[in-house]
Amino acid sequence: MSVASKKTKAHALRDVMVPMRDGIRLATDVFFPEHAGHGPWPAILERTPYDKREARINEYTRDHPDVFGREELARFFTGAGFVVVFQDCRGRYGSEGRFTKYRGEAEDGFDTLDWIARQDWCDGQVATMGMSYSAHTQMASACLNPPALAAMICDCGGFSNAYQGGIRFGGALELKQVTWAFRHALRSRAAAADPVAKAALEAIDLRDWMHRLPWREGHSPLSPVPDYEQYLFEQWTHNTFDDYWKIPALYAAGWHQTMRKIPSVHISGWYDPYAVTAVENFTGLQAAGHETSLILGPWTHGNRSRSYAGDVDFGPDCMFEVGTGLDFVQFRIETFRRHLLRADLPAGPAVRYFVMGGGDGRRNSAGRMQHGGRWHVANSWPPETSVPAQLFLCAAGSLSDAPAETAGKRSFVFDPENPVPTIGGPITSGAPLMVGGAFDQVETQELFGNTTPGMPLASRADVLVFETPPLERAMTIAGNVCVRLFISSDRPTTDITAKLVDVYPPSPDYPHGYAMNLSDAILRTCYRDGFEHQRPLPEGEVVEVTVRLYPTANRFEIGHRIRLEISSSNFPRFDVNPNHEVGQDLSAVKCRALNTLYFGPDHPSCLQYSMLLGDQ
Repeated sequence: MSVASKKTKAHALRDVMVPMRDGIRLATDVFFPEHAGHGPWPAILERTPYDKREARINEYTRDHPDVFGREELARFFTGAGFVVVFQDCRGRYGSEGRFTKYRGEAEDGFDTLDWIARQDWCDGQVATMGMSYSAHTQMASACLNPPALAAMICDCGGFSNAYQGGIRFGGALELKQVTWAFRHALRSRAAAADPVAKAALEAIDLRDWMHRLPWREGHSPLSPVPDYEQYLFEQWTHNTFDDYWKIPALYAAGWHQTMRKIPSVHISGWYDPYAVTAVENFTGLQAAGHETSLILGPWTHGNRSRSYAGDVDFGPDCMFEVGTGLDFVQFRIETFRRHLLRADLPAGPAVRYFVMGGGDGRRNSAGRMQHGGRWHVANSWPPETSVPAQLFLCAAGSLSDAPAETAGKRSFVFDPENPVPTIGGPITSGAPLMVGGAFDQVETQELFGNTTPGMPLASRADVLVFETPPLERAMTIAGNVCVRLFISSDRPTTDITAKLVDVYPPSPDYPHGYAMNLSDAILRTCYRDGFEHQRPLPEGEVVEVTVRLYPTANRFEIGHRIRLEISSSNFPRFDVNPNHEVGQDLSAVKCRALNTLYFGPDHPSCLQYSMLLGDQ
């Protein structure tokens, strides 16, 4: 019986096995409009490794805080005249084949789009949607220019360059890849088929294992499921930006100029690990002449209809519904109606972004600090109403408008056995080790890697602090952020980390003030001249490095301080450099590094950012 004849007997097809070019078949569910004639219709595709029938935790709205089930979600779109297609990625749940994270999604996505377009119930147009991994699958297949692809909504994902945002960053590995691999190895087909492997995984305490880094393949918490261990170690050991990374599934930026021009939307949050990806895809596709838009809120991964991220509340106006005027379901339907059904609907601004700040700084009834903020619109990123600006680091620990008049330096010892612990930031999939969001940068008892609960990170000897005096007028940063530093080290390789912080003055609720993290980054210094080659640091010589932080938008109020924290670790957000030999990121030999920053006329170390005009 053909797919078409099955369709007449039900409004949904379950587990249609769609063949790929290599003969592997992927399990696919298809939902049809019930009251829109007999078609053909445009289709919407979402591909997922998380079980096509399981509700996604991000599928909720402000007015519907309970998560939508998959059939319930599909009905919203079928009711608007679209076929909806959900598919399990290769090697996951109902689909055949071996799961190798990310790497085959371009080809499988292309083949699935082609299959949909050839069905008699499809009018030849297919749009794609989905968050996180499901966004990665979209950009991957778009690189191959599938003829049927008509529009994309990439939510919190869609790698522009996974080496520089998502898998690795600044040359370091993002350890959310470890926590993700462990959690999903537990749910893998291999674990389900092997009770011994599953029991071995269930008995593991990942927190204990993280204290035993580095691991070796065959001797890691993932060893019971070798496929997952293998791909993780591939990501960990391919430490230069080589051909391993330059494939469509991981490097859409390499295809921006050759992609067929289709409309796309890119959504992320200041505390989402894919803010860099969203910005780079938007700017790259816009430069290539695509119709594209960007939405950036103060959100953690997928939580666009919450008013808080971590320990900070930004007020109800920060939600997606306020920024766009539509809930997320309505927004997608209207976007697809405009592009696939040619509905006469407004396009909206190219960029919507939320500037954090402006709240009263008090603790609310939920115990969160009220930081506030409001929405802005722009035509480009950084916003066209912003101008480049910089603040210079001085040996005395200040940030000022001009370089220090006299030369100076500050040193610290980076001990890889005692890394600076991660407190919030753009993180997802980090449990049980870390969570994303904004937090006071103070160690707590629950914090993984804490050494002294109650003490601020800024009090550590291996954290150098630079900050402005209390501001006499408000200032807004909106755009990309980087730090230009002049450094030396007594080791051939080491890391430099940077964190941008909004420092509140003391208040009745926070007697010691509140140091709220905004953006952070890392650079493995052997990549200071590019990520395709490794160069050891010349011992004792001063070199220039640029550390590129995540984008952000924040209003620093009167009386606040702008702070920059410089160190050499942020663990477990990033793997820790053993400071041994260049390229030996998993070396069992760990060495202390004496790292030095230089300042003054000949070494103008500075924080570089975009300052928003007219928002004082």
